[in-house]
Amino acid sequence: MNDEALNMSIRKFLKIVGVNSQLAIEKAVARAVADGRLKGNEAFPATMTLSIGKLDMNVRYDGEIRLE
Repeated sequence: MNDEALNMSIRKFLKIVGVNSQLAIEKAVARAVADGRLKGNEAFPATMTLSIGKLDMNVRYDGEIRLE
């Protein structure tokens, strides 16, 4: 196994996940505010699950999204 290749591959994957997740959340929040489902000053829980079937890995991360 090449540790450097593994590290770079993981970082590339996480960068894609991070950027795309942020865009998806921003769009969903904007829609919810426009639809009146959110006022724009809330905070709400968020969960992210990382699954890698070949590694039998399923890890859950809990956090909070704050609009103010």
